[in-house]
Amino acid sequence: MLNGLILFVGIVFILWLGRSIFIPLLVATFMWYLINAISAYYRKVFPFNKSRDIRYPVPARVFDWTSNILAAATIAGVIYLFITQIRPMSSELIAALPAMQTRIIDLAEYLSAQMGVKLDASLIPNISKIATNVGISAASIATTIGMIAVYMIFMFVEQSTFNRKFAAMFPNKRQSKKMRYIISSIDTNMKKYLFVKTFISAVTGILSYVWLRSLGLEFAGVWAFIVFITSYIPTIGAIVACGLPILYSLINAPTLQQPILVACGLIGLQIIFGNILEPKLTGKTLNLSTLAILINLVFWGMIWGVAGMFFSVPLLVATFIITAQFDSTRWLAVLLSADGKIPDKKEE
Repeated sequence: MLNGLILFVGIVFILWLGRSIFIPLLVATFMWYLINAISAYYRKVFPFNKSRDIRYPVPARVFDWTSNILAAATIAGVIYLFITQIRPMSSELIAALPAMQTRIIDLAEYLSAQMGVKLDASLIPNISKIATNVGISAASIATTIGMIAVYMIFMFVEQSTFNRKFAAMFPNKRQSKKMRYIISSIDTNMKKYLFVKTFISAVTGILSYVWLRSLGLEFAGVWAFIVFITSYIPTIGAIVACGLPILYSLINAPTLQQPILVACGLIGLQIIFGNILEPKLTGKTLNLSTLAILINLVFWGMIWGVAGMFFSVPLLVATFIITAQFDSTRWLAVLLSADGKIPDKKEE
């Protein structure tokens, strides 16, 4: 027990100490996996499926690389859309933050006077400082783009050798079969999670934009983009996605009508898509405990910050599937599950 605790603390310390290496590697792995997932979809819909025949290695290789390039172009298009459409609006919002901070203080002073409570101004969050810290974090991530790109290039270069390396790592046929089963299960569940999550997040973001735009709220595109991005962060993401535009509307609108409508619309969308529809689409596959997701979110957030929060669910899915396949760790899979039901163990 003590040895296990020491090992766990040691692993956590290494993950925290090496975050500048592990986070870019994790992002690169995620992007590599995402490109492969999109590429696999393109290969299914391409009219040239016969070119994948292994009897014709050159056309098959060209076919695969073409689908990979199209997948990378898809992601690049999304990034380009962000840069050209969202970033200029974000700059305008950042420029307006000091005035927003003044209005927040004025609103807090008004509410405290009405309730007869003395206000301590130091307790009011400084949104300008928070935005600056977020910008610094984003800039630090941007500086690692080169490292991420290098990781991804080598992953694609060595992708064709993965099967041979895997066979060399697990020469025993039973062990190899079990490990392939684990990897296949993780791949299946991860693709379903990413597809459903991205689809739900995109629909929620689009509907949020339409709703906020119809109400005349400024920076509707930025708020909708925040809704889309933060949807990947469990629990806290929904609070941020709803809280920021509601707060902005509250301190800028002349009456309470707009803030109330903003709150009703955004919270309603989060309940419908995040709390009702998404669990029905992913629940049977993921079957993860809400408490486990929350604890996992806090754990990775403490170690790797915002990046850890984004990847907390995929990491938990992988942990859940792996621990379910070994007798010594199946109890942990039971704790991570929502109802005690865990994947069947593949016998060696």
